[in-house]
Amino acid sequence: MTDQRIDTLAVHAGTEADPTTKARVTPIYQTTSFVFDDVDHAAGLFDLEIPGNIYTRLMNPTNGALEAKMAALEGGVAALATASGHAAQFLAFHTLMEPGCHIVASTRLYGGSLNQIGHSFRKMDWHASFVDTDDPANVAAAITDKTRCIFVESLANPGGVISDLAALAKIAHDAGVPLIVDNTLATPILCRPIEHGADIVVQSTTKFLNGHGNSVGGVIVDSGNFDWAKAGKYPYLSEPNPSYHGKVFTEAFGNVAFILGCRALGMRDLGPQMAPMNAFLTLTGMETLHLRVERHCANALALAEWLQKHPKVEWVSYAGLPGDRYHALAGKYLGGKGGAVFTFGLKGGYDAGVRLVSAVKLFSHVANMGDTRSLIIHPSSTTHRQLSLDEQELAGAGPKVVRVSVGIEHIDDIIADLAQGLEAA
Repeated sequence: MTDQRIDTLAVHAGTEADPTTKARVTPIYQTTSFVFDDVDHAAGLFDLEIPGNIYTRLMNPTNGALEAKMAALEGGVAALATASGHAAQFLAFHTLMEPGCHIVASTRLYGGSLNQIGHSFRKMDWHASFVDTDDPANVAAAITDKTRCIFVESLANPGGVISDLAALAKIAHDAGVPLIVDNTLATPILCRPIEHGADIVVQSTTKFLNGHGNSVGGVIVDSGNFDWAKAGKYPYLSEPNPSYHGKVFTEAFGNVAFILGCRALGMRDLGPQMAPMNAFLTLTGMETLHLRVERHCANALALAEWLQKHPKVEWVSYAGLPGDRYHALAGKYLGGKGGAVFTFGLKGGYDAGVRLVSAVKLFSHVANMGDTRSLIIHPSSTTHRQLSLDEQELAGAGPKVVRVSVGIEHIDDIIADLAQGLEAA
């Protein structure tokens, strides 16, 4: 089905009629385990010699439908659904990293990712350099012989920064390491990072993919393009694995070695699987993804244009605006659109931001994005509050910053609510 348009793939990929019941909508396989045909069948499954289901922590048909849809939408060879976006990142890094290894990451990341990579990963003796990726030379300068990947967001949260994926991919590949891209805010409707050289794509399915704020999840998509054995940097995949009788994943599984490693090694032992019910809800939401993204982007552009003229607003950071510093990259990577999430700065600073998020009525003050509803948050007092003031500024989440995730309501109502909120602020 990969030769079909992305709008069609969003509806149909991975979700053929159920072969047993003929149900048209993918069922929720709410089961822990699956019956083996016989002892030989079980042995083949456990040895990874034949495909099939063993236990829902490893595979489940509902999750499998979502994984097939995501692989098709992103243009990858395979995918793995996880319990959250953070779980997707953790499993991806776990498959690549050894104690003492190093990540080069953008400073413009979701606050939770900054904490995960900068603090929690230290307990595993994984280290990171955070650099301003607007200048790809900063990335090249930060790479060491211990570097195992480069990590960026295609469209960054919260500041709307767009990464120059092709330039970063070249730097990564020249250094013999993969480029990992979080594509949560852009979604494959606006950007397919693999087409621009990314090797691994991760997403929080909680956001636009699901779109309705009713389930948490994540996904890893493997491009199938990176040679994990070439440089000898990834022994988890390229050397004999004692837990599978010495099986070498790169030899046994070819271009799906990475995603099989994430599933059969990482998910097997760490266990952050997506619940089948959440996979079902995400599959349902994704059928309208292309329609929602179009409306999200149109509303976001109209709101950004209105905010630019408001006397209480100091600046607006939205790549869809012609004068924005990332507008050219939006044309190159996002089809000229800026997505639905952006930030603006209030002249009244921190206190004005707190008052604004407390005064809105249509907007919901929540720590989420990508909902059908319009959402608002003041990152400095919430999602990025664990960071120092300098770290907040580097992440584009300083005291003046307000982040909005523009929903699919009527634009007049969205603007009216922010207008009254700004008066209160």
